[in-house]
Amino acid sequence: MTDHPTPAPSPRTRVLVADDHPLWLGALERDLARAGLDVVATAADGPSTVRRARATRPDVLVLDLNLPGLRGDEVCRALGDLETRVLILSASGEQLDVLAAIKAGATGYLVKSASGQEIVDAVAATARGEAVFTPGLAGLVLGEFRRMATGDDGGEVAPAPANRPIPELTDRETEVLRLVATGMSYKEIAAELVLSHRTVQNHVQNTLGKLHLHNRVELVRFALARGLEDAPGGTGG
Repeated sequence: MTDHPTPAPSPRTRVLVADDHPLWLGALERDLARAGLDVVATAADGPSTVRRARATRPDVLVLDLNLPGLRGDEVCRALGDLETRVLILSASGEQLDVLAAIKAGATGYLVKSASGQEIVDAVAATARGEAVFTPGLAGLVLGEFRRMATGDDGGEVAPAPANRPIPELTDRETEVLRLVATGMSYKEIAAELVLSHRTVQNHVQNTLGKLHLHNRVELVRFALARGLEDAPGGTGG
């Protein structure tokens, strides 16, 4: 009888949860742990969130926007050099709060009216590199990216080449990037292109590496700056 090596278990997603309401923080920590996520630390104010994120290097930071000491967007900026992805979980769905968080580097934004399962699913999706938003907020964020891409925010926009917009990418990577820029989820992109969810993820990760970008938020802004959301679909595999 031949012994087969036991496959190594997949590493659990490591999460840091930051909120200044103890009851909410405790309930969220329990929900995430029950779902199999590894809550490596919690924090109740902005400065301790920054310290603990640097100490533990979590995959995902679930961050309340209104923390004592430092606001959520200030925490995002303070941790901008880390690979940790940030999911804002806030009582506020105000436009200014949402845009301030996303501009500061947050990957997604949920309001606290979301169900426990929706929050767990959002944390898992954030760990995969997806951008998760409460329904109605995705369009707001995409519109802001379009505004920034036109240069209305005073930033520089890279010129789009006349033919193939991004020579570093394959045709398929360019097509996936174009659909990312329209605000489609990975699942929707997979259905549109008749690919597996994993293949779409791999194309996005390869694109991030080739373009030296860190997350989907940066990828969307890059794509919009190149006008890809209005480009014709590419071909290739």
